[in-house]
Parts: sequence; C-alpha cells; structure tokens
Amino acid sequence: MGKPVYILGLSCFYHDSAAVLLRDGEIVFAAQEERYTRKKQDENFPKNAVDHALKAAGITVADLTEVVFYEKPFLKFFERILETQIDVWPRGFIMFHRAMREWMLKKLWIPQTIKKELSFDKPILFTTHHESHAASAYYCSGFPDAAIVSVDGVGEWATTTIGHGQGKDMKLLRAIHFPHSLGLLYSALTYYLGFKVNSAEYKVMGLAPYGEPKYMKEMKTLIHVKDDGSFELDMSYFTYEYGLTMTGRKIEKLFGHPTRKGEEKLEQFHKDVAASLQQITEEVMLKIAAEAKRLTGSKYLCLAGGVALNCVANGKILRAKLFDDIFIQPAAGDAGGALGAALAVWHKKYEGERLPRLGNVYLGNEYSESEFETFLKQENLPFEKLTQEAIIEKTAGLLSGENVIGWFQGRMEYGPRSLGNRSIIADARNKENWQKVNVKIKFRESFRPFAPTVLEEKAKEYFDLDRESPYMLLVADVHAAKRQEIPAVTHVDGSARIQTIRADQNPTYHALLSAFQKRTGCGVIINTSFNVRGEPIVESPKDALNCFLNTDMDYLVLGTCLLEKTKMPKDRLKGREQYLQSFQLD
Repeated sequence: MGKPVYILGLSCFYHDSAAVLLRDGEIVFAAQEERYTRKKQDENFPKNAVDHALKAAGITVADLTEVVFYEKPFLKFFERILETQIDVWPRGFIMFHRAMREWMLKKLWIPQTIKKELSFDKPILFTTHHESHAASAYYCSGFPDAAIVSVDGVGEWATTTIGHGQGKDMKLLRAIHFPHSLGLLYSALTYYLGFKVNSAEYKVMGLAPYGEPKYMKEMKTLIHVKDDGSFELDMSYFTYEYGLTMTGRKIEKLFGHPTRKGEEKLEQFHKDVAASLQQITEEVMLKIAAEAKRLTGSKYLCLAGGVALNCVANGKILRAKLFDDIFIQPAAGDAGGALGAALAVWHKKYEGERLPRLGNVYLGNEYSESEFETFLKQENLPFEKLTQEAIIEKTAGLLSGENVIGWFQGRMEYGPRSLGNRSIIADARNKENWQKVNVKIKFRESFRPFAPTVLEEKAKEYFDLDRESPYMLLVADVHAAKRQEIPAVTHVDGSARIQTIRADQNPTYHALLSAFQKRTGCGVIINTSFNVRGEPIVESPKDALNCFLNTDMDYLVLGTCLLEKTKMPKDRLKGREQYLQSFQLD
C-alpha cells in the first residue's frame, strides 16, 4: 500500500471557522473552532481544530498531502466586493473603507496566513464557495446520481446554485448572483425583526408558527420569483450592498412598523412577518427543487448552504415527492465548506473512490473515562462512578418527570446540532420541561421549540415521517393522537423538528432511549444542545461542568460519572449572572 493521502479542509475568516481532515477520502476528524475558543461562530483560523485533527490521526503537518480553503478570496474581493462598491458609490464609502482595511490587513493574505499558521510549505488549494457546499452534500449522500441545490447568503458571486452529481463527477449548472440572495433576504428580515444576523435566523423560523402569513404582498414586493425558481430582490429596500445594516427606512415604510430593537417585546406583527418570510422561503425552495429535478432528471436531491438548515422548508420539499429521497448536509453552513473543499480535492485531483452515505457526525474529539475521573477529583466534587449498563439505567430513571440532565458522551458532533453526545435531555411527556429548559437552563426566549429524539423504530408511531432523520433537519407533524403524550416537543403548530436514532449510529444514546422507553412506554425525549444562549455547544468536561453548576440543570453525566446538583458545594454554584459574563450573548 502507498502512503496515505491526507487532505486538510479549512473554512475561516468569515464565520463558523472549521477544520476537516480526510485520510484517503475518509473523514478522520471534523470540528468548528468555536467549541475550543468558546467564542460563538469564531471566524479566526481554526488552530485548535487543526491541532485536534492532527492528534486524532496521529500525524503532524509534515504528513499532510494537501491543504484546501473553501472559497476563492481573490475572486471574492477583486470581482464581487470591488465591483459592488463601484456600482453603489458613493453610498458605500464607509463599507468600502472597512472592507479595504479588513481585506488588505487579513483576507487577501489567506494563503500566506495558512502557510504561516501551519508551517506548511506546499501550495494551498482553493475551491469556490458553492462548489464546497455542493461537494459537502453530494459526496456524503451515497447517491449514485443526484440533483444538488445550494442556497446561502453569498460566496464569491453565487448565492444559489443548482448542480448535478454523477458517480465521482459533479458540476454546477445554474447560479443566481449577488445581491439577489434568498439567504440575505432571510437575514435582512431577521435583522428587521430585531435578531442577530448570521446566528439567529433559526429563531425567526421558530417564531413563524406563532403568526399568520399576512404580509405575502409585501414579501412579493421584496422578492420577485419566477416559475423556474430564479428570483430578484428589489434592492431599493435593502442596504447590505453599501451600508452597515441590512435594511433601512424604506422597508419600515413598506411594513408600517420600525425595526425592532434588541430585547423589545415581540408583538403579533413580528410573528406574522416571520410567518410570511417563512412561507415565501418555502415557496422559493420548492420551485428551485422542481427546477433542479427538471434540469437533472435525477431521483435524488442533495441540499447544502445555510438555507438548507431551514428544516421546515426541507420537510415541505420532502412531502412534495419531487424526489425519491433527499440528503441534507448536517453541517450545511460555512463550517461544512471545510468538508466539501477537502472532498472536492479528493475526487477531482486524486479521482478517489466514493464513500458510503455519511452515517453520523460524531467526528470531533472525545474524552476517556479516566480523564473524566481525574478532572472531577481535581475539581474536588462528589460524583458517583457507575458501570456502562448502570449509568444507562440510572439516567433513564432520572429522566422520568422533571429532571433535566446534561449528557456528555463520546466524540463531539460536527455541525450546529447536538445529537446525543453533547446534549441536554429531559422528559418530553412533561409539558413544564419546555419552559424550564428554555428559561432556567438555556436562558433563551420562551417561544423557542425543542427537538425530540425518537428511536427510529418508533418514529412512525409519533410523527408523520416515513424515513430516518438523524440530523434534526426535517420537520414533520406530530400525530394528533400523540400530541398530548409528548407536549414538550410538540410546537404550537403541531409539528416537531425530529432526530431519529439507531443503535449503529450511537449505541449509548440509543440504549438510553431504549431503557427510557422500556420504563415509560415512550420512545421520545427532549434533546437540545448542551449550552446556554450565546454560548457554543460545550466541548470539554470543564465546559459541561460550568454549564451544569451555573444553571438549574439537575444532573450531569460525564461518561459513566454522575453528578447531582443537590450534592454540589454551595460555593461552587455561582449562578446565572456570573456565568453569562464569560461569553457574549447573541
């Protein structure tokens, strides 16, 4: 056998910095930098993620065959950014000044920065932004042939692309270019509704079911959509081309309300705008999917880009039955670009073999039982050490009722979702757990829904879903007869964002749900990310312990070590305010 081909994929310098390492096309390691730095959506060079990737593979930088960056910064700057600023001059003077400073000081020197950070002396490779998105979905799908749709804010020029994958080959067929962007429309209205751009769009999606789509006329003033899914925005309503905000006074006049500021109360108006935005997004995505089907004739669809995280729209595409099956990249945003860039090089430069469908995203680092024990002893905290079988049975018993549990196991998840290894879990049958977890543990808005994890073999009993959903990327209705049984995960419109789980995907998590189901007759629990509002998902036992000690969480499970809140020394319980000072709220 020859020397292994190690390809390091990188995404950074915008948001959601990440590193992915392939060995002969197989994913060895994948993680976002934010988990290590504790800075949400950290954009900086992913030094920590790279170090952990190399450690996981047992190699050094000298062993790397290729390093690839997920977009082409020169194309982005010299074509899109400079041309746009010339087109909108002089309105964009302030933005131009900021952009020039940022690019001249940092982003134009990305190849040199990467080489310096890694001490890597070979050429750095580059893919385009949407090629990275498309590759991250298609090459992980296991489909022999697929239509590929990528929709996000913007890459170099493209904001929406339709592609076609056949065997090892993949090509992009159609594109919509900046400033016309479904992702930026969603972000602009997110800004108008008073939420943070590039991190809180999912809040708008969660808010939408509380409203009615009363503002479709206004939405269709903002975006003109053709039957083939192509669209144009009326840019007179948006300021992101030239300003430091997303929208201005003209959009306030259109809707008849000012831009919501910060923590101002959410009114019914805001909920209705969110519902209208969600509906137009779904309509556009359905038309794009239909056009992808027409262009490719494929039975299968792959989705990527930030808009592919809109699980309500994904569910609508699935139920439209345009395709026999769809695959949604679980790290659909820019973090997934690192994976796509690496896979594109593996298939294009090395003509590597296709891998099977991505089985799970437990691709980050993990901690051993001895590390858990050593850490807890150093912290001088009481804990109970159990066997693997005993921790499953004990936790299943504790889950029944009102207890909320931090669950920390195995390898960290790659992408924006906690999927059973860095999770906060609770009983879905107890409606009070919805508010308890939202307000007293996550410190977030009370309207936010929780996702259920369900044993895959039990999914059809609870949900109108005929397939697996391992990455929480599909929304489906809860059967009417089951809504009273699992109220804590049934959203106001009767839907749920579902995670299914099989034993081969995560044996420990599946065993926990199986034990809970055996005790209670219910195969569903609440699963939400192990963090509080404004904080990245926990990476280490230390992160998990801090979250446990300073929220109203009842128990913490680190591997087979169990901690109970009532047994913790009172001087270690700092409380919410002190804890929140350690990171920046969104």
